[in-house]
Amino acid sequence: MSEFKRISPEEINDNPFKLIGKDWGLVTGGTKDGFNTMTISWGGIGVMWNKPVAFTFIRPQRYTYEFLEKDDIFTISFYDESYRKALSLCGSKSGRDINKPAETGLTPAFTEEGAPYFEQARLVLVCKKLYAQDLGDEFVTERGAVKGFYGTDDWHRMYVSEIIGVLQK
Repeated sequence: MSEFKRISPEEINDNPFKLIGKDWGLVTGGTKDGFNTMTISWGGIGVMWNKPVAFTFIRPQRYTYEFLEKDDIFTISFYDESYRKALSLCGSKSGRDINKPAETGLTPAFTEEGAPYFEQARLVLVCKKLYAQDLGDEFVTERGAVKGFYGTDDWHRMYVSEIIGVLQK
């Protein structure tokens, strides 16, 4: 972790709309004994219950879901454009079928809290789950907003997590 400096969430200078929606990120859950990562392009950063939070959405069918359900701490990490191919692979292949670090060349590292991330990241949010809720048809107030995103039973779970640490290069 020598290249990283620990900063407060308030010191993050990135535009969250670009960071999450355009640059993408990896959400990584688990421990040194086993972990998985997946690409995200939905989510946000804000304040809830007077805490800095990140929120992300993961479908239960995704392998990473199992790790987020098992552990309270996980990471959301962001990369330079040169890692776009690695992020594409992490979003299109399952960790059940391939070894994502081996396939992408990303080097696993672990926060002082024990959460996995990758050394190639430029920004890492260390997150502790506060709240989780399954999205569902009964909660949609604007039907047009979700058209084309969901079938009958593949809704995401939303995680709202306190940002308990930030690592930045």
